[in-house]
Amino acid sequence: MKLNFDRINRFFHDVITEMKAVSWPTKADIKEGTVVVIVISGIVAVFLSLVDFGFGQLVGIVFR
Repeated sequence: MKLNFDRINRFFHDVITEMKAVSWPTKADIKEGTVVVIVISGIVAVFLSLVDFGFGQLVGIVFR
């Protein structure tokens, strides 16, 4: 199996060229996305805790 170093070199050159063309998010965009993820995670955690508590109470009533 012969390695074709020209193709490998071309691949990495193309990768570098594409990475320069990427529109990277700003620091403000990253902060905003992080806040959204944290808030939604908190809301989901509270919701699931309430559902778990409700089902626990329901099971306690049914099997008492």
